[in-house]
Amino acid sequence: MTLDINDLKPLLGLEVTDTSKDSVLTFVLGNVAEVICNYCHIAEVPRGLEYTAYRMAMDLYRNEGIGEAGSEDTPGRVTTIEEGDVKTSFAASRFDSSYVHSLLKVYTPQLNRYRKLVRNDD
Repeated sequence: MTLDINDLKPLLGLEVTDTSKDSVLTFVLGNVAEVICNYCHIAEVPRGLEYTAYRMAMDLYRNEGIGEAGSEDTPGRVTTIEEGDVKTSFAASRFDSSYVHSLLKVYTPQLNRYRKLVRNDD
């Protein structure tokens, strides 16, 4: 089954006719498909994981801010605020590395239904 960016766009609130983020959305869908296939030890995303794949893509796109204008220069989340002499500190990046690991864990119950065991002959 092939994931389609035109199915993902409305879920993200984007117009299907807007092609400005097509390459980013293609990357996100490819990344999600790769994660699913690697975790499940399968060659392609099965139809039964279609909605799960789109939910993963939405989460990945929104959490990492992939493709947002200036995202490479945008400070991360606020980590410290002081009122006297106004001091605000930001995380080094918007990217939260713990999120990558938690994303897979959130969808593990759905993915496990399609996961194949692999024999490891070292």
